Amino acid sequence: MNNMLANKSILVTGAGGFIGSHLVERLVQSGASVRAFVRYTSRADTGLLRLASPQIASKITLIGGDLRDYDAVRKAVKDCDYVFHLGALIAIPYSYLHPVEVAQTNLMGTLNVLMACRDYGVKRLIHTSTSEVYGTALTEKIGESHPLQAQSPYSASKIGADKLAESFFCSYDLPVVTVRPFNTYGPRQSARAVIPTIITQALAQKMIRLGNLHTVRDFTYVSDTVNGFICAAVADKVEGASFNLGTGSAIEIGELAELVIKKVGVDVKVEVDENRLRPQKSEVRRLLSDNSLALKHLGWRPEISFESGIEKTIDWIKANLDLYRVGTYEL
Repeated sequence: MNNMLANKSILVTGAGGFIGSHLVERLVQSGASVRAFVRYTSRADTGLLRLASPQIASKITLIGGDLRDYDAVRKAVKDCDYVFHLGALIAIPYSYLHPVEVAQTNLMGTLNVLMACRDYGVKRLIHTSTSEVYGTALTEKIGESHPLQAQSPYSASKIGADKLAESFFCSYDLPVVTVRPFNTYGPRQSARAVIPTIITQALAQKMIRLGNLHTVRDFTYVSDTVNGFICAAVADKVEGASFNLGTGSAIEIGELAELVIKKVGVDVKVEVDENRLRPQKSEVRRLLSDNSLALKHLGWRPEISFESGIEKTIDWIKANLDLYRVGTYEL
């Protein structure tokens, strides 16, 4: 399927992020002409794209800007065949502290992308949602028709963004497809996420400090998530639809910590850090995907087993531990 994007002009917003940087690499390898939209800083920070190989980096067109700036977004989208919109402020604890910035970036930033894609007639926009929009599961497995529940300012902003994307399909026939990753993990992920938090502490400390140990999550390895994005770009007759990208299996965070400890081969303890606990009504307690629609309509299925993915992630973090502030609670 990758070859279907060869020689296409593609914009990736949020290209300096965890999933975005892996997606950019895959698109370059497929022969696409890739523009990487990253949030501008005076340091010319390219985020995690700095970890890309020189061969990949030399083929990327970097564009600095801010999603809240319509002019910047419009210029980035012009003449693109496809747009992958991953740009967002994603940290839930950060959204508790700065809900206005999160809403402006995730809502208005998405609106700017939608308007530019409509005005320039892109062939397809792949919009990134999140499993957090579902809130605590009301059914054993979560299908795309599950109610949307805003349990944090972040999830509220993403629900709004998803609905804007839906409205542009209904109102303007914008060819948009929404993908909903379930807890992606793998190399490069920051310690804002639970798996790198556990691994870094297991490698460097005698104690692993976590929040709620009883929440349940469906973890998907990053290469599988990237495959899902690409499938959503090239599959036939899926415009206007949303697709879960999850494995259909889940694990409690406490069990996850024990698995990592076993894989790392250390004798460390796990304790609950009160500072890491989320407000009771905001904590999403269970997320487990029903991925049958993605299998049926996108031809997508996860390929990397959880055990293999954890081993790959441990190996990468062990080799790059200097990139982390071990033990620091990252917002």
